[in-house]
Amino acid sequence: MDNIGGAEIVDLIMSRELNADFFSTNIDKEKIKKMGFDDVISRIHSIGRVPLNAPLRQEISYWKFRRLNLRKKYDFYIIAGDWAMSGAINNRPHFWYVYSPTREIWDLYEDTRKNSVPKILRPIFDLWVNYRRILNKLDSKKVENIISISENTKNRVKKYLNRNSMVINPPIETSKYYYKKNEGYWLAVNRLITHKRVDIQLKAFSKLPEEKLIIVGSYEKSRHFLKYAEYCKKIKTKNVEIKSWVSFDELIELYSKCKGFITTSQDEDFGMTPLEAMASGKPVIAPNEGGYKETIINKKTGILIDDINEEKLIKSIKEINKELEINPLKYKNICQKQSKKYDTKIFIKKIKEQIDNMA
Repeated sequence: MDNIGGAEIVDLIMSRELNADFFSTNIDKEKIKKMGFDDVISRIHSIGRVPLNAPLRQEISYWKFRRLNLRKKYDFYIIAGDWAMSGAINNRPHFWYVYSPTREIWDLYEDTRKNSVPKILRPIFDLWVNYRRILNKLDSKKVENIISISENTKNRVKKYLNRNSMVINPPIETSKYYYKKNEGYWLAVNRLITHKRVDIQLKAFSKLPEEKLIIVGSYEKSRHFLKYAEYCKKIKTKNVEIKSWVSFDELIELYSKCKGFITTSQDEDFGMTPLEAMASGKPVIAPNEGGYKETIINKKTGILIDDINEEKLIKSIKEINKELEINPLKYKNICQKQSKKYDTKIFIKKIKEQIDNMA
């Protein structure tokens, strides 16, 4: 909980809405407050700190959760996240709410190896991945029930862990988002890491000097995050602004006043930020892959791009620009209607039903 992204926000919402205590490793209370979860702070407990850099960060996280035994202190346990999955071994009854099987050892193995691991360390990385895959499969067999965040994640769980799961999509707090007249900028909200492919956005806007892009892009202080963040800052042009951390209130305002939302993430697990943009009545441009295919209605709530690259992104930006010039409100109602299908109340109702069925 020291880098707050979509998964962490979902965890915080569950803690708040279920009045549940929250156990994690590193905790940054200021960032949690900044994202509007002051009321959850007292419920969050650290099980110990972990290092910044991989693979020690992941390894120590795994073993801390593996050894966590709350000794039947609670009636039910929700295991959330990939490295926390080992916490299911000593804490029952439970379900695992899975954002994705660990991506760096499964579907993003090649990408991680190429972009985040120095050549001299790749043989060691390969050994580590093989060891991790064995443990991952063994531990998954001990999980009582699995709930995936999307059909995309459900398919990964089946492919890599050979487990069936049901789908409950993450919550969007739709009542907190609102529409305002656009102020001429595009918005992107994504961690600065290679599989988010932020460089596609930067290269596209370098060829669109008349357009403005604001990127809300946090990154961890580990080596591979810093490397990509520096690369993004290096190729950034004057019409692009990168904001590291913003408060929840500022983020809401950025959504409300943007022209539209852009995301380029590779095979995204689900994708909460496009729905946050839609809750603000704004159109979304995204790759036609992963979880985006499940939530974005092509040509109605935005544009899905096959085999996305900078040229195709530029074409889509120009297409939406023309539509908004003719009718600034073209996307408002249909986007907000679509986002309400994923409202927090719907999510919590489904989660409580599963707890009641298992407890």
